[in-house]
Amino acid sequence: MTEPLLRRLHARGERLTVGALPWVAPVYRLMPQVAEVIEFPFGHGGLQFKARRRLAQQLEGRFDSAYICPNSLKSALLPFLARIPKRIGYLGEARVGLLTHRLKNPPKGKRPPMVAFYSALSGEADAAGDRPHLGLDFSEMEASLASIGLQSGGYYVLVPGAEFGPAKRWPAAHFAELAARLEAPVILLGSAKEFDLCQQIAAPVNALQPGKCQNLAGKTTLIQAFSAIAAAKSTVSNDSGLMHVAAALGVPQVAIFGSSSPLHTPPLNAKATVLWLKNDATYQPPLDCAPCFARACRLGHTRCLTDITALSVLAYL
Repeated sequence: MTEPLLRRLHARGERLTVGALPWVAPVYRLMPQVAEVIEFPFGHGGLQFKARRRLAQQLEGRFDSAYICPNSLKSALLPFLARIPKRIGYLGEARVGLLTHRLKNPPKGKRPPMVAFYSALSGEADAAGDRPHLGLDFSEMEASLASIGLQSGGYYVLVPGAEFGPAKRWPAAHFAELAARLEAPVILLGSAKEFDLCQQIAAPVNALQPGKCQNLAGKTTLIQAFSAIAAAKSTVSNDSGLMHVAAALGVPQVAIFGSSSPLHTPPLNAKATVLWLKNDATYQPPLDCAPCFARACRLGHTRCLTDITALSVLAYL
């Protein structure tokens, strides 16, 4: 979702270095407008001030501007410690003194889609129509597919995970029913933490149709996962990172939304179908609770997801 911002900056002549955590860095290496990627040696939680100061000392004097995409205090700390003269970001988390150019952070209910939110850091006013784009070298993609035993175009990709929480995850049983009904093999993608979730889908399907589902959760690199998505007949996912990858690769996709909103984080892809019961005038009773943006359903029913049937998804594949 930050790719359109980088494309804008590159188009006006800026040489771009991206600082990213190791599990995100491979995404930026696919973007031709990025000249260099620095992998940050930080983990989750805490300011990790000493580690940031050490890295800041190495980076001091190298950059003219820093575009700070996350809204957190710690993301603004490194550019400040590195004495980068121009530091652009949104106000939030008491970081007024860390930024030199501050954008007002819209209230949560009035935020634009995240792509436009990030693109606005460029200072240009026409960010609303931006769409992310990722390019894969064909030979690299074919090699990646071969390394995990796949051939282009002969399978569907299902992505049942969502890091944020269960209120963003279509039920595993629904994914399993969909996989059983599809007329081609199914590849399940996700992180190592999602292997068991994917196995809940693969096991019952393979019991009746041996070899129908291949669980690759935690068994691929990011580039292999991207290649598998790029070469698929279609993908089905929750509102997740790999949903946005499928959109940026321009592949046919069905994106299932529950507690979150496609008005905020839509798959910006002409080949995408979004299923969100909040927007379905025929669905009764209406989902007055959506979008709640909660990790788990506070009402205990998760109707926003459980009432989306496998057949309704299948209709778009």
